[in-house]
Amino acid sequence: MSLSDMAYQQPLSKCRLHVGPQRVMLLLLFYFFNDVAGQIRYSIPEEMKKGSLIGNVAQDLGLDVKRLRSGRARIVTGENIQYTELKTDKGILVVNERIDREQLCGDVTPCSFSFEVILENPMELHHITIEVLDVNDHPPVFKKSDIMLDISESANLGARFVLDSAEDPDVGVNGLQNYVLTSNDNFVLKQHVNPDGSKYAEMVLQKQLDREEVPHLSLKLIAVDGGNPQRSGTVNINIIVLDANDNPPVFNQSVYKATVIENAARGTNIVTVNATDADSGSNGYITYSISNVKSNIADLLSIDQVSGALFVSGPIDFEKDKKI
Repeated sequence: MSLSDMAYQQPLSKCRLHVGPQRVMLLLLFYFFNDVAGQIRYSIPEEMKKGSLIGNVAQDLGLDVKRLRSGRARIVTGENIQYTELKTDKGILVVNERIDREQLCGDVTPCSFSFEVILENPMELHHITIEVLDVNDHPPVFKKSDIMLDISESANLGARFVLDSAEDPDVGVNGLQNYVLTSNDNFVLKQHVNPDGSKYAEMVLQKQLDREEVPHLSLKLIAVDGGNPQRSGTVNINIIVLDANDNPPVFNQSVYKATVIENAARGTNIVTVNATDADSGSNGYITYSISNVKSNIADLLSIDQVSGALFVSGPIDFEKDKKI
């Protein structure tokens, strides 16, 4: 009986593995043979051109190039996309497909993928891991080009105004690092870090507004990353100074905590937030909205603008979003 016959003699339906036949064959080969001759790891930047050199596999594994050819060396991977190619005539590993780190791993670090190189006569297996390093190929981006704020001239000194956040799919030092507010007399910028590590900024009023003197302010908020060269994104802040609206809405608690099961039905109520405004008339009318969330979270949750009820509006997957 040949090795292939022995490997496929086991009924694959009992394995319950969601992998391709090549991967199943490789796992069975591991079962019958413990001859894993070597493991190597390479680190490469993302976005390398097709054909770019990754490493000298023959040299790093201590193999003769003739052995690669006689052993019919080949790459075995369970992925749909084969990012690398083995040049058996030279014993080198090269880029086969463009690698986008953000597409491959999202914001997970470190980012890597693995595969095996298999040789025959005699059988050898070599495990290879490729770590994909981030390059600064994305600038910070704001969802909107303008932020519109209505602020009363009677707003108290120290009043805070949370600003829309920028997003940068790059990670580490190449990700969003800092916000800068254009110079002005009335506001200073304060920056904060969310529990998930994302950053946001708010303006703090340091000098009283005067609608009769300055009815409108135009500022710019700049988000910068730490790459070299540095990249940035800008959003315009347009402030309309209102006359004598003395009280901002105040929530009845500073933090709301709630739980929701994954795959909860659309429309499922999660929590209701509540704010009050001591002003009367139109100055006391409150509407609710969600801000400073990642793009995908905005697709999962919605809020009733009038009641403040937060409810499910899209499919929630625990494996993707353990905390929102």
